[in-house]
Amino acid sequence: MIETTQKPLDILIDKAMKTAKNQQIEQIISLTEKINDVDPFTFFDQAKVLGDNRFFWSSATDDFYLVGAGEAYTLQANTNAYYQIEQQWKHVLDRAFIHNSYRQPGTGFVAFGGFPFDPTESLSQVWDDFDGSHFRIPSYLLARHNGEFFLTMNIVVSPQDRKADLLEQIEQQKVTLLSTTAAIQAQAKIAFTEEVYPMEWKETVKKATEEIKQGKAAKIVLARAMNLHFDSLPVIQSVLKELMRVQTSSFIFAYEQGDSCFIGATPERLVRVEQEQVFSACLAGTAPRGKTTGEDQHIADHLLHDRKNREEHNYVVEMIEHALTDACESVYVPDQPVIYPLKNLQHLYTPVTAKLKKDYSILDIVKNLHPTPALGGLPREASLSFIRSFEALERGWYGAPIGWFDANQNGEFGVAIRSGLLKGKTATLFAGCGVVKDSDPDAEYQETVMKFAPMRSALRGENT
Repeated sequence: MIETTQKPLDILIDKAMKTAKNQQIEQIISLTEKINDVDPFTFFDQAKVLGDNRFFWSSATDDFYLVGAGEAYTLQANTNAYYQIEQQWKHVLDRAFIHNSYRQPGTGFVAFGGFPFDPTESLSQVWDDFDGSHFRIPSYLLARHNGEFFLTMNIVVSPQDRKADLLEQIEQQKVTLLSTTAAIQAQAKIAFTEEVYPMEWKETVKKATEEIKQGKAAKIVLARAMNLHFDSLPVIQSVLKELMRVQTSSFIFAYEQGDSCFIGATPERLVRVEQEQVFSACLAGTAPRGKTTGEDQHIADHLLHDRKNREEHNYVVEMIEHALTDACESVYVPDQPVIYPLKNLQHLYTPVTAKLKKDYSILDIVKNLHPTPALGGLPREASLSFIRSFEALERGWYGAPIGWFDANQNGEFGVAIRSGLLKGKTATLFAGCGVVKDSDPDAEYQETVMKFAPMRSALRGENT
């Protein structure tokens, strides 16, 4: 007698098909396999076979990548978003058939997406493809963690499906996605650059300082936009590769939605949760890098002792410490910031650690933290009221939480700064700065120029 062992994928499909037919409703199966090394950028390029529903996330310092292809399930909310997304996530988890022998963070059943900066904002122009909060469980997920590679397949099974057809489809798509070759594409060239109302923006900065001097707020963060117009469609994977090469201390992200792609390299972690351990960061106060080691150190020393930047940084530290107390315990904050150097800029940086309380999730922390004083201001409601009234900009997902969470209570969110929205042959870049009572409009303008630099450089393909 010959014994046969049924494969996990066959078992999952059989269970899902039986339930789907009995209940006459679609089911989801999720299977994670360990695979050989795969280039994340090639995988991202090949993912076009499943349509323009790709995403990319990396933390270079942690040797961690997530690349999503296709869309198995969507979590979406326009009101009470954090609660609604959490409830939808629990609902899909309850009816998913999941097999994951590898419990490394980011492997298996994962949702990736983001929230808008201001849920009350009407998005009708640049951000019309990004309506509300949106998270995607991909059809296929490539994860790299500590040098190992994993492929998760999330397949929707309907009552009418045939097992043989599903298996053939999965095999064909896997072969395509894991291909080791990708077409070489020339990067688009910038035809012209368009600053969006720079003089009007300086006047808004001036008005903000007047409001602060009158005691109506302590700090107001103002953002502005710049449009880059190309001679052809930008090649997203080339931009990602350049950001990865140059912005080595940043989280690199891209999220396609409709005809648009939100892309960036943010140095600012909002929060990370791994095995109930919580990590957050205060990143506020900015200066350029020096051209020599001596000049660089001089600028860093000045930043550490600059009253305006330290005041701005302390606002963020106090708010994050307070925001973590609801969902966390054992919150620890160092007494003094350190310098966090990037390719073009350096920031004041204070890490924060804590432990997640029972029955809380990463979304509870994100809800409490956003927007931090580094992106909104202080007090929160007063600064947001000014932004809504006077900032001539659709922020959309700029400055908002973007990231992922998995079925094992792990997750990570960054603050979506140093970013841009690609739509057709146009890229709209975003940059902001914290305005306090002594802010100078020209100096704040120059700070935004510095903050545009990483995305402008990557989109030009200057160093490729």
